[in-house]
Amino acid sequence: MVSRALRHLLTPDWLARRAFPPRTLRAIEHAIRDSEEKHEGEIRFALEAGLSPAHLRMSTRARARQVFAQLGVWDTEENSGVLVYVQLVDRRIEIVADRGIAGRVAQVEWDAVCRAMEHAFRRGEYEAGALQAIGAVTDILARHFPAGPGDRNELPDKPVVL
Repeated sequence: MVSRALRHLLTPDWLARRAFPPRTLRAIEHAIRDSEEKHEGEIRFALEAGLSPAHLRMSTRARARQVFAQLGVWDTEENSGVLVYVQLVDRRIEIVADRGIAGRVAQVEWDAVCRAMEHAFRRGEYEAGALQAIGAVTDILARHFPAGPGDRNELPDKPVVL
């Protein structure tokens, strides 16, 4: 716990975020926009570098759920929001799906996407790992929630840097 706190307090945000320059964030935004044409889900992608002291006691999963609520990912007509949360200092990733999706997609599927993304990040392949994860989320959502007529974009596609 102490070493984790020190990593978060001593790692400058800019250093943790350097793996996601503006070009990469734009690529993620475009991938999300293209993805949402194939299914009825709504994807949000959030990056967080160092956690504040108030959040250090939280697990990555608990923080991801908090960010899910903070960003209003739950606020879609079909309860079809999905958050991809990347905690840069801890090098952990969580996917949180709204209740309309969670009832049909097992958490083990989301966990597999997270672990593959973490593996790519360990190799330094941040953009490729993020885009592959969005592709995997797209495949899952298209399988369970194919695009229908009148589907609209309810949440912003732009990644959030917290």
